[in-house]
Parts: sequence; structure tokens; C-alpha cells
Amino acid sequence: MTSTELKNYLSAHPTSKVKIAFTDIDGILRGKYISTEKFLSILEKGTTFCDVVFGWDAADVLYSQGKKTGWHTGFPDTPAQLDLSTFRQIPWENNLPFVLGDFLEHDGKPSTVCPRQLLKKIIAEAQALHFTPIFAQEFEWFNFAETPDSAQDKHYKNLKPLSPGMFGYSVLRTTLNNPFFDDLFEHLKAFQVPIEGLHTETGPGTYEAAIAHSGALEAADRAVLFKTAVKEIAYKHQIMATFMAKIDENLPGCGGHVHQSLWDAEGKTNLFYDAQDPYHLSKTAKHYLAGILHCLPHILPMFAPTINSYKRLVEGAWAPTTLTWGLDNRTVALRVLSAGASSSRIETRVIGADVNPYLAIAACLGAGLYGIKHELDLQEPTTGNGYLDYSHGSIPHTLIDATKNMQQSEVANEIFGKEFVEHFTMTRTWEWQQHLKSVTDWEYKRYFEII
Repeated sequence: MTSTELKNYLSAHPTSKVKIAFTDIDGILRGKYISTEKFLSILEKGTTFCDVVFGWDAADVLYSQGKKTGWHTGFPDTPAQLDLSTFRQIPWENNLPFVLGDFLEHDGKPSTVCPRQLLKKIIAEAQALHFTPIFAQEFEWFNFAETPDSAQDKHYKNLKPLSPGMFGYSVLRTTLNNPFFDDLFEHLKAFQVPIEGLHTETGPGTYEAAIAHSGALEAADRAVLFKTAVKEIAYKHQIMATFMAKIDENLPGCGGHVHQSLWDAEGKTNLFYDAQDPYHLSKTAKHYLAGILHCLPHILPMFAPTINSYKRLVEGAWAPTTLTWGLDNRTVALRVLSAGASSSRIETRVIGADVNPYLAIAACLGAGLYGIKHELDLQEPTTGNGYLDYSHGSIPHTLIDATKNMQQSEVANEIFGKEFVEHFTMTRTWEWQQHLKSVTDWEYKRYFEII
């Protein structure tokens, strides 16, 4: 939608306010309501937003070692621009107009630490190679019959699942919570975040949704908006939705798997498919696969960004632990689906539901392009149990190990740029340091009486 079209729309659909939002490093939408008059005045000239979003963590605690902003800069406003192509209406807020934006540097260039700008930069690299990247993300998440107040009052313990027991693909459970199910499907469609499927996953109150595929930037926009939309729709039903990667050691974790393929410049031919190849994979697809496998140890925090992420990446928990790929194999890091020209794609299964979609998709695409540019050779596929195949190495086990790898990696610098890597790894080191201060339930149970 152009600025003229949007002005005409707002004239025909009078409203007093518009919601705008930007995504921080953790994938959290940070935004505000502004008056329609204010919105119209910044359509062309741009706006500003407090750069504290680069200087604090998910809990609004200020980083102690941030260079981008901090007490030393005074937390000034940073330039920002609205992307009118993201215009939507929020159906559960009386069709309130909504627009996403990007951060800029003070010289007007794209911000080096803005997740959405990073993805746009890597998409441009793909387009320069005459590729059209097509992506989609799917999410698993847990739902609880709680409110933010009740959850805090219970200290997040003994929360009541929306439904009991393990009942994946249940028709009964979808009927039990039909009003919530219906609202998710219909509201998300109206919000231009169309989902191809929605079902219960194994676990109490667990759902899974697959978002319809699109261009890479639109896919990331949809995924970011999906997570926030699900939480807001859940609020309307006195439900809390969480996208933590692992909520309980005895339950499966929650994935945020990314599906991807490269098409020609016109978007008409899937360049991953080769009918003559034994695996139906083209050279491009093989180099792309090899790139992700090679880069995984260098970029893992982009796929697993929290302390909790690594509680999911354990053997036998439906999340990969080894540097493997396979044909329609759910025990490996990269699952290849090569059924035909229209649907051949790669699924990155390392990614958890707690991820920032802009960073996850940027990392998939950037690593794949790295493999293509460097013409990396692809290892043989893993057949059977991928958890047992350590022939090509394993995934780092903790956030700090993964972050140190990325911090020292020339591969990461080549793909994402040194400034982004420095800022992002600082935030992940901070996340690790914050968790070290906490005394956990596990420590109480293990040490309180016995030690």
C-alpha cells in the first residue's frame, strides 16, 4: 500500500489512532498507539523511537556492556521508518490499523543491529544472485488457563494447562476449546497471517500451527506477528500462551521450524528440485544444505537464543542434537522434503519457538547462501536415528558455548557483519550472566537438606 492509498483508506475508514511496532533483538514487538494525525504526518518523513530497545534485555534490564547505546549515550531517539507494505487491521481490536517499521542509523542507512534490516540485507544478497527465497515458519506452544496476574501470583508454578494429558492431533480437544480454536484461525486470517493448519500437539494444552509460505520478509513478518497475535487472542479467552522452548523436563519442547526453498528470479521455478538426482536435489540445494550444516556451530544462537533453548536440544526429545540431514527424517537437524517441483524444501528443525523469526530466517538464508557461494560439498544423508550419528559433530550444548563460537567466528562476521555479531553476542553473553545469578528449584531439591 502506498502512502496515498493509505491516506485514502484512513479517510474512508475514520479512526482516532494507529498502532505501530518495531522488533527488538529478542523478537519482542515494541510499539505504541499514535494519533491518526501523527501517523499521517510521519508517513513520508519517517519517525523516531527511543533506542533503549537496543540497550535492554527481554525484562527491560539495561545491558552493562552495550556499545550501541547506554548511559554513555543518554538513550537518544533513533531514526525509524514505517513499512507501509505491512499495513494490517487488528480484528480483535476493532480493526485498528497496524504497521511495522524498521530502525535506521542517524545517517539514514539501515541499522546494523535491527533484526528486520538484517534479514532485508540478506534477502538482497539472494536477489543479487537471482534467487527468490520462499519461507514459512511453524510453531508449537503451550496454553494455560491462567492470566498474567494469576501466573505471577503462583510464581509460575502449578499452572493449569488448557487441557490435560498427552493428546496430539486430537479432534476432541479442539472441540473442547472450540471458541479459542476458531478465533485463532479466523482472526489470524483476517490479520493477514494465514495458517495452513492448526492442531493439538502432544502435551497438555499444546498446539501447533503452520503459517502459509511467502517471500522471506513477509514470512518473518507473519511469524513475528503470529506469536504476539496468539498471545493477545489468548488473553481474550482468559488463556496464557507461551512460546518457551521447554516448559518441563518431562514434556516435549516447542519447535519453531523454518521451511525454505530458493526459486528463480521470477519466482516460477523451484531451484532446489532436480528430477534426475537420486535425492531429487539440485546442486544449488546441496550447496545450500551444506552451508547450513557448516555454519550451524557458528550461528546457533540465532536459532537457540535463550538459556531455555538448550533444554529442548537433548536426545530423544523431538529436537536435533547432531549436524545431520536426512530425507523426511525428524531426528536430524535438516529435514529434506523433495516430493515434487512445487513443494521441495528444507526444514531447519534446530529452531525453537522462542526464536526471533527475523534472525532465524536471516540465519537460514545467510548460511545457505554461504554454502552456495563457497560451493560446499554435502555429506551423505543420515538414515535412521539421527541422534546416534556423530560422524560430523554435534550442536553446542549451552548458550555460552554457542555464543563464544559465534563471537570468534569469521563465518558469522561474513554472513551478518561484524557490528551485528558484536552486538548480538553481547546480548547473549548478558543472558547467560543473568541466569547464573538465579537460585533454581533444581538446586533447592538437590541441596537444601542433603548438603
